[in-house]
Amino acid sequence: MKIEVVLAWPRRAETVAVEVPAGACVADAVTAAGWDDVAAVSGYAVFGQRVQPDTVLGEGDRVELLRPLQADPKQARRDRARKGTTGP
Repeated sequence: MKIEVVLAWPRRAETVAVEVPAGACVADAVTAAGWDDVAAVSGYAVFGQRVQPDTVLGEGDRVELLRPLQADPKQARRDRARKGTTGP
């Protein structure tokens, strides 16, 4: 199966296409991409839906490595409203 694995940082993203056997899980795809030792990964998602490392993948799935939030989204919105700006 062809799987896309994505790791994103602020203003930069890296994508790796990997080939894994049928029945492979998220952890297998991350290992095949060579990113099983990336620090600060707080979880995984497939097409934006949070999943566990043992979730079985399907052909063409996109696995996303999630990072911890840098700021509380609600507080950031309040701060922008207080300053009169609309975005980061």
